[in-house]
Amino acid sequence: MLQLESVSKSYHGQKALNEVSLTLRPGEIVGLFGENGAGKTTLMNCILGFLHHAGSITLDGQPITRKNIARLSLATNLHSFFPNLSAAAHREFYQMQFPSFREKRFDGLMEFFELPMHKAARQLSTGQQNQLEVILALSQGADYILMDEPFAGNDIFNREDFYKVLSGILEPEETVILSTHLIEEIQNFIGRAVLLHKGQLIGDKTADELETEGKSLVQFVKESFHYRADRVSQALENFSSDDSPNA
Repeated sequence: MLQLESVSKSYHGQKALNEVSLTLRPGEIVGLFGENGAGKTTLMNCILGFLHHAGSITLDGQPITRKNIARLSLATNLHSFFPNLSAAAHREFYQMQFPSFREKRFDGLMEFFELPMHKAARQLSTGQQNQLEVILALSQGADYILMDEPFAGNDIFNREDFYKVLSGILEPEETVILSTHLIEEIQNFIGRAVLLHKGQLIGDKTADELETEGKSLVQFVKESFHYRADRVSQALENFSSDDSPNA
């Protein structure tokens, strides 16, 4: 169990995270949603120990250190792979570094996405690089897989295929925390939605709870963020009411 208790983080006196408490259990697929600047990436970086923060983050009751950090993996659109290494070289490196590396899963995903094994990562297209990033995170052997906007640069068909494949390959104890703006695409894929707004946790519901309430994920997000459906029409009215130039 990954547990966050009153996690706060500030940049230059501004709160990026404000007293966030959250429990993530084995086997969950969690969507992490929020507008740009809501604190999603900061939250993931705190979990991984990349940032100093207030509050506590524990993994099965223990602080996250070098002893257990391999139980966490990250896929980010900023990329964490080595650009000059090929996928085959990454596989060899991961096998040495992570005893639980899932070689069969790595090879299967590489074949499914038709990625070259012997081309340097920097020579791949943006979409292929993102696929390699996600494959490495899924193959590391981690129990908690953090994904921060991992699908940028991938077309809708690749993304849809990936959701289906991911649903089929995850083991019961593996947990995925997926930060994305693609709400409509993943609403049938995730089992829980966590919402951040200006660094605060403003919503946390499971798919079963939403179904009981008769709400879609999109409805839940819009209601939680107080989305105004008339915002665009009012703006257009304001534009049209501007003084026109003299003929």
